[in-house]
Amino acid sequence: MGSGIWSTDVYDAADRYRRATGASAFAYSDSGARTVHSALDPKGVGKRESRDSDEHPDSVAIAVLFDVTGSMGSVPRVLQQKLPQLLGLLLRKGYVKDPQILFGAIGDATCDRVPLQVGQFESDNRLDEDLGRFVLEGGGGGQMTESYELAMYFMARHTSIDCYSKRGKRGYLFIIGDEQAYSRVKPGEVRDVIGDKLGEAIGLRAMVDEVRRMYDTYYILPAGSSYAGNTTILDFWKDLLGQNVIALDDLDAVCETIALTVGLGEDSIDLDEGLEDLREVGSAATATVGKALARIGGGRAPVATGSAPTMSGTTSVERL
Repeated sequence: MGSGIWSTDVYDAADRYRRATGASAFAYSDSGARTVHSALDPKGVGKRESRDSDEHPDSVAIAVLFDVTGSMGSVPRVLQQKLPQLLGLLLRKGYVKDPQILFGAIGDATCDRVPLQVGQFESDNRLDEDLGRFVLEGGGGGQMTESYELAMYFMARHTSIDCYSKRGKRGYLFIIGDEQAYSRVKPGEVRDVIGDKLGEAIGLRAMVDEVRRMYDTYYILPAGSSYAGNTTILDFWKDLLGQNVIALDDLDAVCETIALTVGLGEDSIDLDEGLEDLREVGSAATATVGKALARIGGGRAPVATGSAPTMSGTTSVERL
């Protein structure tokens, strides 16, 4: 996947049509759907692919997975509204030549009807279409944990990205949430949600290690969520991801934060240059993003190189 070119004009036309007709950008969910859309169903998926092509010869995979339980249900609506800013910064400012973006939604496999939804890697306005197909269930288990580990399992074992397999360069994985992951990937949940057969559970840290071999992985805890600023949540993720944990004071700044993080990771900008770009496009998020990325902007782990990780069993790989 990943063909086509993003057009803000096409996005604006679709937005104007929805406003004129009273249609929702999330018509599938807002119409009462409570089952996963066929285009986003992770069960039986071989691989979601980010591929090079004549049109996009230097593809970079960027995955954005968001918690849609409880107060986090507003995140995809913000992403949908800010897509032009995200793609504009990545493309017009030259942060990434050929970005291919995948959106996914995370729930709770212990109780939700739709615990995992995963789109395709796209480069064009199908991104907007994918967002419109998500079920914003708003459930969750109420125990400060959601199935982030199940989403990481899918990303580690059911995606194939040319930036890594051809060039030894990691893609980017952003998890937007406000709770902890469960302590292990459970075989029963993997079977029911994804369709794989696991011989035994995979510990959370081993799962994080595996996904980080292929993706430079970040956790974003935004303001307005149930556990915004919660030190227990932040410490939990810092133990797993180190400096790649971003506390965000304003949910509306999430797209700008993702774009600048990628720009920093690609060495296309330093933090000051990125903040100047935000000022230039009239973003109100400059101060928020500057604060959120102060630690990341000061240094970043080197790009991973080498062969892809072994995807069988429960073996942990070296943490990056």
